[in-house]
Amino acid sequence: MNRLDGCRVLVAEDEPLVAMLLEDALLEAGAIILGPAATVQHALDLTMTARPDIAVLDLNLSGESCLRVADALAAAGVAFIVATGYGDAIPLPQHPAVESLQKPYDPQALIDTLAKIRPRA
Repeated sequence: MNRLDGCRVLVAEDEPLVAMLLEDALLEAGAIILGPAATVQHALDLTMTARPDIAVLDLNLSGESCLRVADALAAAGVAFIVATGYGDAIPLPQHPAVESLQKPYDPQALIDTLAKIRPRA
């Protein structure tokens, strides 16, 4: 059994190569991919219509902060992590308990973190 079997993961990432690598790692771990969403609006739409179990958010999507997506996920009770290249500062002070991964991150570290936050049936 894979670590994320059947888990619906929202991928909010605007860099095509990063999104492709992320998708590959998640699919190998058994996840069902929602997205990738390259814009805040697309990520919000997927949050409302596709109902992810967990999410990976790039801190900025096409130049726009992912804060609205983070707020929508939190309001829906969906756990998420933030991927960022902005150093060790808390990426979303409004969500201080949310884990973050520094880009470039190890795909296994991503899978481990997502497996830790995924909801249990």
